[in-house]
Amino acid sequence: MPSQLTGRKLYYTINAVAGMAIFFFGYDQGMMGGVNTSPDYVEVMKLGYSTYEGPSEGYVATITEPTRQGGIVSIYYFGTLLGCLMGGILGDRIGRIRTMILGSLWVLIGAALQCSAQNIAWMCCARIVNGIGTGYLNAIVPVWSAEVASHTSRGAFIASEFTLNIFGVVVAYWLEFGLGFIGDGTSQVRWRFPIAFQIVPVLAFMACLPMMPESPRWLIKMGRTDEAREILARLRSQDGNVEASQAVREMEDIVANVSLEKEHSSRNSYFSMFFGLHDNGLHVARRVQLSIWLQIVQEWVGIAAITVYAPTIFAEAGYGARKAQWLSGLNDVTYCLSTLLAVVTIDRLGRRIGLWWGAVGQGISLILAGVFARLLKEHPEKASQYGGAAALFVFLYTAIFGATWLTIPWVYPTETFPLEVRAKGNAFGVVGWSIGNGWLTLLNPVMFNRIGENTLHVFGAINFLSIPLVWAFYPETANRTLEEMDYLFMSKSPFVWDEEENFRRMKEQEQRDRLEGKTGRPAAPPPATEVVDVADEKD
Repeated sequence: MPSQLTGRKLYYTINAVAGMAIFFFGYDQGMMGGVNTSPDYVEVMKLGYSTYEGPSEGYVATITEPTRQGGIVSIYYFGTLLGCLMGGILGDRIGRIRTMILGSLWVLIGAALQCSAQNIAWMCCARIVNGIGTGYLNAIVPVWSAEVASHTSRGAFIASEFTLNIFGVVVAYWLEFGLGFIGDGTSQVRWRFPIAFQIVPVLAFMACLPMMPESPRWLIKMGRTDEAREILARLRSQDGNVEASQAVREMEDIVANVSLEKEHSSRNSYFSMFFGLHDNGLHVARRVQLSIWLQIVQEWVGIAAITVYAPTIFAEAGYGARKAQWLSGLNDVTYCLSTLLAVVTIDRLGRRIGLWWGAVGQGISLILAGVFARLLKEHPEKASQYGGAAALFVFLYTAIFGATWLTIPWVYPTETFPLEVRAKGNAFGVVGWSIGNGWLTLLNPVMFNRIGENTLHVFGAINFLSIPLVWAFYPETANRTLEEMDYLFMSKSPFVWDEEENFRRMKEQEQRDRLEGKTGRPAAPPPATEVVDVADEKD
């Protein structure tokens, strides 16, 4: 850790280093879009053929094996599923920094294998290896970020990293767009170089990690309190003063939290977490389900569908192939810029409001994009009007998604789990993301083939269905410390209003304990009804 960095300088340095990993994640996702349209790649992987469309368009690939193509893309998410589970275990055992270094090594090996692939079997194996490394990083980088951030800016801290995530998508798109102009467009460089380029941010990330501070929460869990105290002092004060009030208060809370959680270490396996065994009323299984389903719903609110269908809408609107590509690239730029709104609003408005207004805006945009896409088919003579309107709502959808549903489902699992199982808990979120992404990668082509633009209406409706789900089951986590999250989930009831009431009672009890000279947090009560009885008796 650079000894001269304290306070905001150290805070921003950590943010930038974590952002390199998130940039890689976005680049890696966006990269395959251009690779799949490369004529040489299509022929090497035996996915179809290419034809010459003239000097303005060059060689254009035609896919005759869409199932193979979809399989190459979706098998990556099998790798992320394996990687996040492996990374979750190691992250809690050997620390966040070492686990991120291991994940980066997996990525480097996977990238080298991908860019040298000579057949589909080779490519599939390389995609799995690359996915394992990505799963490691997806499980640990957001947790590390959340654990070093302050509770008042934790959401903005992680949301700013996702600006770099979509910037990675933008870089991947325009790099591959530019490489399409090399020669007649059939060069191997068009797809091998973009795959190899992902090695650059990962190497930079790995080079910086040994200088970065370990999570103070993980250090306290491992009994390395002196190191944790020093790191907290550097993070929470401008001069690294270990006696700074915020650092001392946070240190006390973490120590008390760790001592209580260590009494229940039998709950720390994935099996125990999923089924809620031995959790002493902390309802870890509920948190697992919330994390998994929020990530699955994130994919089902339509981002994968828009990504697939947007180029078709642009093409049917009467734009040429090159202009449609330009519009797709500009849509990515808008997407990237919209994430800056999330940085500003995620902590001020909270997670719940962000998910609500995002669902409303996305649902309306998808339904109207589907309506104008249908009108575009029925009235081709009005392609410029209806096509322009459909394109507008595609742009609007991606902007709203970038400001809301892109970041919040990634932030939420990093906040809600107890320290003892936080890395494993976030891994469950990545499991949900892998399931949602892999599922829709295979399902989207089938849906668009069978019901066309009505697919957008299906996803539009899912946006509105997500609103009562969030309202009833997802409590607010913004501006609450990580140690306070247990107060919400100690409630026996899974409904938000009961969890908020339990939070209020336990905060009042904590304040009474502090006045009496007791440190730490009140112990987890058994059922919610007993909390009421105890509170009434003390009153």
